Amino acid sequence: MYSEKVMDHFQHPRNMGEIENASGIGTVGNAKCGDIMRIFLDIDENGIIRDVKFKTFGCGAAVATSSMATELVKGKSIQEAMKVTNQAVMEALDGLPPVKVHCSLLAEEAIHAALWDYATKNNIKIEGLQKPKSDIHEGEEEEEY
Repeated sequence: MYSEKVMDHFQHPRNMGEIENASGIGTVGNAKCGDIMRIFLDIDENGIIRDVKFKTFGCGAAVATSSMATELVKGKSIQEAMKVTNQAVMEALDGLPPVKVHCSLLAEEAIHAALWDYATKNNIKIEGLQKPKSDIHEGEEEEEY
């Protein structure tokens, strides 16, 4: 069901943890399904991602996609990080089952949310970056009781 790379990143996640005084922090997810990702970026004065960490609460695919996403942006420029798509994360993991594709979307969204936080803190505009959902529940239908 899962590729060897997915299993490896799930069992041995890379870059797990937090960065104190991070340049940008992005939190995305869906509390209803239980997948919540937080990405921490340390960006230097030249716009290079020096370090990146993640904390993910969710399934194995969510952990694996978070881990791979951090590997794909570490050492890259902001513009290179902007090009990391959910498709790139899935390809780097040798694919995901269709029911787990949303995990790769969360990874892309978490990177973008962290970059948005960085841009906001530094009063800069990052070409192609759009404001992320302000809350992990935004856009969801209210449940009826």
